[in-house]
Amino acid sequence: MDENNRTDKELLSKGLRRMGICIVLMFIGPTLLHLSLNNDDKPLYIPLLIISILLCISAIIMLYIGLSTIVDSFFKKGKGK
Repeated sequence: MDENNRTDKELLSKGLRRMGICIVLMFIGPTLLHLSLNNDDKPLYIPLLIISILLCISAIIMLYIGLSTIVDSFFKKGKGK
């Protein structure tokens, strides 16, 4: 097997860490969104709603970045090329 066709393990571990962050955000974002929508009479309704929506959007972004990094670790050629 040629050296250029191997998986970049550092890049793969970076992608898996990003996917771990994504999973955490996927649980925290919707949970906070549910809590904020159930308590719309509280004074912190708007800030909590904004934070929860931003967390949901960042989960989607981290999913894309993590998957892209993992695919790059499998299919990109050597670092110098």
